[in-house]
Amino acid sequence: MQKREGGGEGGPSQRQLRVGEVIRRALSDALLRGETHEPALDGASITVSEVRLSPDLKIATAYVMPLGGANGQETVKALARAKGELRRIIGRQTQLKFAPDLRFRLDSVFDQFDETRRLLSDPRVAGDIAPDDEGEPGRNGA
Repeated sequence: MQKREGGGEGGPSQRQLRVGEVIRRALSDALLRGETHEPALDGASITVSEVRLSPDLKIATAYVMPLGGANGQETVKALARAKGELRRIIGRQTQLKFAPDLRFRLDSVFDQFDETRRLLSDPRVAGDIAPDDEGEPGRNGA
């Protein structure tokens, strides 16, 4: 599993989760409407899958993926160039006292889903997880 920033030992607080979701929605809306002046983002379809906040809510790390996964690093760089503008948009659209500093990371969770799906479709693994005659997971002769 991918380790992500934000949250202490016990995971993120309810406040971090709530604020992260508010920021995720505001970012998604701004990108959907093309509100930035960054040419590389014009017409780009970008999924903001998650926003994690530091415990003090001053740094927000947004995990993004362009449609189809193409040009991921270029998209992250373009978002970084537009972060000041996006921060102002978030400040306007949300009820937050302070808009956090934005950081963008390419989300690799989608790749992990594909790998998991590939592993589960392997005949050796499928035999281990398929139910036997009694409804229990297979044991492959064990």
